[in-house]
Amino acid sequence: MIEWNSWAGTLLAVGIALVANVVVAVVVRVIVSRSDEQSRWLRALVVKLHPRIQLLVALIAFWAAAGLTAPAQFEWWPTLSHVFLILTVLAGAWLLSGLASFGIERLMGRYSTEGESLPEIRRMRTQLQVIRRLANVLIAVVAIGVVLFSFPEVRAVGTSVLASAGIVSIIAGLAAQTTLGNLIAGIQLAFSDSVRVGDVVVVEGEWGTIGEITLSYVVVNVWDERRLILPCTYFASQPYESWTRQSPRIMGTVYMDVDWRVPIKAVRERFMELLQGTDLWDGRAGGVVVTGSQGGFVTIRFTISAKDSGDQWNLMCLVREEMVTWLQEEHPEALPTTRITLPEPST
Repeated sequence: MIEWNSWAGTLLAVGIALVANVVVAVVVRVIVSRSDEQSRWLRALVVKLHPRIQLLVALIAFWAAAGLTAPAQFEWWPTLSHVFLILTVLAGAWLLSGLASFGIERLMGRYSTEGESLPEIRRMRTQLQVIRRLANVLIAVVAIGVVLFSFPEVRAVGTSVLASAGIVSIIAGLAAQTTLGNLIAGIQLAFSDSVRVGDVVVVEGEWGTIGEITLSYVVVNVWDERRLILPCTYFASQPYESWTRQSPRIMGTVYMDVDWRVPIKAVRERFMELLQGTDLWDGRAGGVVVTGSQGGFVTIRFTISAKDSGDQWNLMCLVREEMVTWLQEEHPEALPTTRITLPEPST
């Protein structure tokens, strides 16, 4: 008969731990293989958490196997047991982090990308992304705290720190002012609905789309594929333009300087024909007015509207190209002309 306090008992316990780990793996595969279309979320959950669960089960099993057999009798066992404790805490935090991320990703999946242009959809997705990061940070902080306080020396230091919490809090507040400011600003951005992932903005003279909002910075995807990275405090303290605050629909204007002989009525008719012949125009606004007549030129303003900023930009370019070409071909006399009157030569 095998005695558990012997090394043979240790080998037997390790074998049982390995079998338990294999059983967990088999159960996971069975769940994945038998899940139908209606339980795809369960399959996705199992696939995502499988390595984390297996690692946690293996650590607990080996810890128990060593603690109940021969290794527990040696002087070095408390140190090894402490290592198992730290690894188990970290593995458990990894599992909780995966579980929290999966749940929040499931909620985000309800807000389909088909409605990405709707302000409410962008607001919910932004808030859920920030909540996911907050949950992961909180789990990591708690896990690190548990690991640190498992050392008696750290507990003693923690007691002395708590005793002088007033001085420490002041020093920490001054040292982490920028970091905490960005953290608070990031949470404020997510829940105040001032800026959302997918919003079209003009920041620092750059036109782009909000690509990511973290707890410390915001990434703006500039139209030419550059990335503008700004601290969260910027959006909480500096003015910026938002072109999709309430709706993605937007208006635009095109200005042209032409000669005084320009036929305004013909220009207006050609402009409306151009708008009606393109899908970029949403039909909300379109008009031609003369806004200036100084410096020897007439300034014409073309007003357009589109369903979003992308169509607006393309429509503005189309109006410029087509109207310039039309004036060149049909009314060259309307092109800008500089007139100089020379004095008559003296006889």
